[in-house]
Amino acid sequence: MTPKGRRRARPTRAVIVRSIAEGRAALAAARTRGCRIVLRSAPGAATTVGAGWFVALAAILREEHPDVAFEASLDCGPNPGLALAALREGATLVRVMARPSVRAKIADIARKSGARLDSDRRPALDLATWLESAPGRD
Repeated sequence: MTPKGRRRARPTRAVIVRSIAEGRAALAAARTRGCRIVLRSAPGAATTVGAGWFVALAAILREEHPDVAFEASLDCGPNPGLALAALREGATLVRVMARPSVRAKIADIARKSGARLDSDRRPALDLATWLESAPGRD
């Protein structure tokens, strides 16, 4: 509790998801804990699964979990063109590794479309890695 009796907002946590099942599990945990969450794609996922797939995944999860506050962040790796394509596909949060001048241009385009760049450098929980290291896995 803060000095005036208000609860401190729980920090937003980022979780890497590679499937609808992982997204559902992450959102169920966020609901239980009462926290905001960012569903982050795997690194470079814009290259492998594409923006359309990830935007559709987020839309399905929003429909299934309207009571959970979350954002979906698509990782476009070092490819600014994929970040721009993701914005055209309807992504509202994108990650891209690019020179500061290029990032600034993409950020401006994102803002104009109601989106933004994901600049969070904190590590995300990777469910695939976590599950592989869980006790009892052979």
